[in-house]
Amino acid sequence: METSSRPEFCIHAWGANSYGQLGQGDAEDQSDPRLSDTAALQNKVVRGLSGGGGHSVVITENGEVFVCGQNHRGQLGLGHNTDISTLQLCPSLNQRVTKVACGWDFTLLLTDCGRVLACGSNAFGQLGVGQTVTHCAELQAVESLKEPVVSVAAGLRHSLAVTDSCCVYQWGSGLFSHARRALSPHPVPLHLSSAVPALVPGLDQKASHMVAAGAVHCVCVTGDGDLFVWGSNKHGQLTTTGPFLSSPTLVKRSLLGGEKVLHVWSGWTHVVAQTETGRVFTWGRGDYGQLGRQASTSQTPEQQSAGPLAEGGNQEACLPADVKALHGATQIACGSEHNLAIVGGCLLSWGWNEHGMCGDGSQTDVFQPQLVPGLRPLLIGCGAGHSMAVCATTTDSRQHCTN
Repeated sequence: METSSRPEFCIHAWGANSYGQLGQGDAEDQSDPRLSDTAALQNKVVRGLSGGGGHSVVITENGEVFVCGQNHRGQLGLGHNTDISTLQLCPSLNQRVTKVACGWDFTLLLTDCGRVLACGSNAFGQLGVGQTVTHCAELQAVESLKEPVVSVAAGLRHSLAVTDSCCVYQWGSGLFSHARRALSPHPVPLHLSSAVPALVPGLDQKASHMVAAGAVHCVCVTGDGDLFVWGSNKHGQLTTTGPFLSSPTLVKRSLLGGEKVLHVWSGWTHVVAQTETGRVFTWGRGDYGQLGRQASTSQTPEQQSAGPLAEGGNQEACLPADVKALHGATQIACGSEHNLAIVGGCLLSWGWNEHGMCGDGSQTDVFQPQLVPGLRPLLIGCGAGHSMAVCATTTDSRQHCTN
């Protein structure tokens, strides 16, 4: 009888592992990709990967959630505060989860009916459930979001959501101290200090459909391909002058090749955007190589006219530039200061590499996208200092990317 080989799947993880966030049963950093223990998954198909400061979350095709890593604030949603070094099913869920966003020590889950569930630290109101608890190890529904949510994002200590009617909400006071210093003596707007979701002003006439969050900044993409930014501009991540923007401000399309933006991702202090033709632009902080490009020696007239950016930032690095090695990327993921991308079926990495999260066997920062050899990536995800990839394994392993 003739048989055909069915693709099988595995998860590789590498980088920081102080709390078992690589799901490999130990707490040793890994500078080369290594198989995670996926016994609990029982060959389920993975649809989502994300990580926080020291934890990881895996979403399966049928909406189940598996977690591992740091759990001191209950960010794994397991009902206790003990760290877990291999993936474990989150048992209390009675809803299908479709997306996950991880902050530093908290987790947001988006269900198929548009509800947001949250667990972990609430010291800054980042769970969106009010300030009655400092942290929670049980998943809590963000009840004040009254309509279905289509996109969520988690920053260091703040959260964002886009609803079905294209409204953008923000909660958590992670940006408050920056806002207070920059806006004094004027008051800090509610959306920058609320412990429950507050409507972000200035986007009510925009068809918002996707949000991303940095450590202390926010990004939103509209259905028309416009990109809006607000929050801290310390590293030029907002492409404008001044230290802080309290409300959403449009990024000039001329800085992005005149093209519409389709997708956006954010590290702690840098932003990555992909336009309608597949071009990938990066900007913001770049001293760890997280922009994937060497500083340019010349600027376009549009960039020159943008004027000086934030103090201490390199103007050329802070402004968007096209990273040609990433053209046509089918997936991109940002950690705090490092990144992964799938381009032409191959896995690329670049940026901060102190814990080996770029997967090249070293701890030397990587300034341009480089191949992570030997893997056939299907899905990628990053934590603050670690990397994950769902990979296909077949009988013919010779088809791995080796160029």
